[in-house]
Amino acid sequence: MAQVRLQNIRKQFLNVVAVDDVSLAIQEREFLTLVGPSGCGKTTTLRMIAGLEQLTSGEIYFDNVPVGHLPANQRDIAMVFQSYALYPHMSVAENIGFALKMMRVPKAEIKARTDRAAQMLGIAHLLDRKPKELSGGQRQRVALGRAIVRDAAAYLLDEPLSNLDAKLRVFMRAELKKLHDDLQKTFIYVTHDQAEAMTMSDRIAVMSDGRVQQCASPLEIYNHPANQFVAGFMGSPPMNFIDGELRRDNGTLDFVAEGVRQPLPARLTAAADGAPAGPVVFGIRPEDIALSPQPADGFHPARVFIEEPMGADVLVTLSLGQTLLKARADAEFSSTPQQPMYVKFAERKMHLFAAADGHALTSDER
Repeated sequence: MAQVRLQNIRKQFLNVVAVDDVSLAIQEREFLTLVGPSGCGKTTTLRMIAGLEQLTSGEIYFDNVPVGHLPANQRDIAMVFQSYALYPHMSVAENIGFALKMMRVPKAEIKARTDRAAQMLGIAHLLDRKPKELSGGQRQRVALGRAIVRDAAAYLLDEPLSNLDAKLRVFMRAELKKLHDDLQKTFIYVTHDQAEAMTMSDRIAVMSDGRVQQCASPLEIYNHPANQFVAGFMGSPPMNFIDGELRRDNGTLDFVAEGVRQPLPARLTAAADGAPAGPVVFGIRPEDIALSPQPADGFHPARVFIEEPMGADVLVTLSLGQTLLKARADAEFSSTPQQPMYVKFAERKMHLFAAADGHALTSDER
């Protein structure tokens, strides 16, 4: 089994719909990440793929074979949970090889596969230790080893890095990506951390309210979000939004809000012309805002609210009318609260969303 296909799957707990009509095709050897806020349905979706939750409706296919009726132990998958769930009385080697022992695999093969998995994960020197003698990162590797030793067709990972500190999470992201390259197997990964999704995935499925809002490559998600939710969720800091309306003046279409009158580029004009009339939301990412202490052509007057030095750069929060915007400036940038500042939006990076439902107003031209 290499391809996993979800067809209109739905999961309802009493009166609560956790997953609502989700359809996805995860390709052979792909690293696909389900990402979204808590309660969006991503873990429930993963558990239905694993067979740990029954479908309310829909179907799951492994290589075009329906498996929705099969129990978890007949689906040829391996799962890594958020908690390490290691047996405290067993050594690292015994924890890694336990599933194989239950499958009555010969002892010699268990040892060979355990040694190979431990070598791949860099924990071969820890095989005789007990879990209490390991750090958090080492325990996480043992949990991964317990999964990969099975040589399953697909690996399901449910927020495996959430218990680690920030520095170790960054390190383990690279380790997981290397592991996927080494194993050449299908990975389905669940996280609420958009940085994990962006750095590791071949494709990302962004979920909200039990539905997939957009499924695409990380760069497509980041540069061309399908709606305002995706635009606001993916990115750190998230995209800035300004509520306003469209006005036509002397043949040009402008976005107008308090303190802003921004002419729109041709690609957004074409999309907005075909959209229903009404209020819109203008979107721009922090790195796509230029700052100037002096007025200049195309710049809008603002005031510095606060700045946050980050080392490599500075995050500057500015008040533009009644809206607070975040901009990313060079590390040498320095300002004081309430200092006048002028902002300019990168033309090629502007976004428009319909205020009614949040969908992106875009044209085929990019």
